[in-house]
Amino acid sequence: MMRWWPNFHLLRCLRLRVCTRRGRSRLPLWLREICAYVRLLVRSLYFNALTDSDVVFDSVFEPVFWTVDHVTRWFGMVFVCLVVILTSSIVLIAYVVLLPLVLNTYSPVWIAWHLCYGHWNLVMIAFHYYKATKTSPGSPPTVKNDIPFVSVCKRCIIPKPARTHHCGICNRCILKMDHHCPWLNNCVGHFNHRYFFSFCLFMTMGCVYCSVSGRNLFLDAYNALERFKHMDMEKPGVPVTGMGLLIGILPPGQTNYQTPPPPYTFKDKMIHKSIIYMWVLTSTVGVALGGLTIWHAVLISRGETSIERHINNKERKRMAKRGKLYKNPFSYGRLNNWRIFFGVEKRSHWVTRVLLPSGHAPYGDGLTWDIYPVKKDMMPV
Repeated sequence: MMRWWPNFHLLRCLRLRVCTRRGRSRLPLWLREICAYVRLLVRSLYFNALTDSDVVFDSVFEPVFWTVDHVTRWFGMVFVCLVVILTSSIVLIAYVVLLPLVLNTYSPVWIAWHLCYGHWNLVMIAFHYYKATKTSPGSPPTVKNDIPFVSVCKRCIIPKPARTHHCGICNRCILKMDHHCPWLNNCVGHFNHRYFFSFCLFMTMGCVYCSVSGRNLFLDAYNALERFKHMDMEKPGVPVTGMGLLIGILPPGQTNYQTPPPPYTFKDKMIHKSIIYMWVLTSTVGVALGGLTIWHAVLISRGETSIERHINNKERKRMAKRGKLYKNPFSYGRLNNWRIFFGVEKRSHWVTRVLLPSGHAPYGDGLTWDIYPVKKDMMPV
């Protein structure tokens, strides 16, 4: 024991010397308190117990989201004007170019069918587009109430009922929000979701109708323009020299034999170009909008919106890890989901509320989702 005592004494002396040096280099207490407070403030700027990859992604791309929201908000009226101009151009071509051809070539039965179907489709497109743009999708109340809610909006700082989400472009919460549509310059929510889907459906039907019925006219117009190009490439005259001048083929002083004028006019060219423009535009829009319409039809059949599609997928995966099955609480069966969506209470409503223009309001107020009036007499699926 005595042999280890000098070593222990040496270690004790070294420790005292180090502590003395540390004490000499310490900052004043008030300065250390300020540094600790500043360090705490800096950490509070990025500390969050709920921080995950989604929060970090949103924070990094917040400038991009802000730019997209403001640009989309500013271009909303431009997109609406573009829809009106393109649709009006197709209607104008149909009346000026196609209608005279239909009246001169088709039988009375086909003429009646084209007139009835074309005007019905046009009325449905115009009605539902107007209602989709002018109808407010609905927002939760900002005053104190007893309506049940599932969360609080971080931007509006108001309670959010079920199926309600915040739209950065409209800068407000939307009831049963599906998405913000720039072509409507409006959000698609609880009160105008039916108008939006009906517009997409009837616009797709109209584009397919124009594309199918105008296919032969498109081919004839394209071939005619190709012939016009070859005729324009031909020289307007054939030079006559030498013996031709001596035998008097041309009058004195004229050296070119003028060919007759082309058998087409500027009006013919414009008619053929209009037919090609109509067919290309309607075919392109029909394919693009048709895919969007089918996608929304699938969502309606499942009783969910575009946003809820992603939320439900995450919930299914989370519940599957626990060995449980997730069921959408807002789905009542495929047929019943369509009845609720269109507001069909009896069979005659399939005609008066679906196939004809109707401004009836959807079921419920978008704040609560217990659809008792429909549950009582739902069709069995």
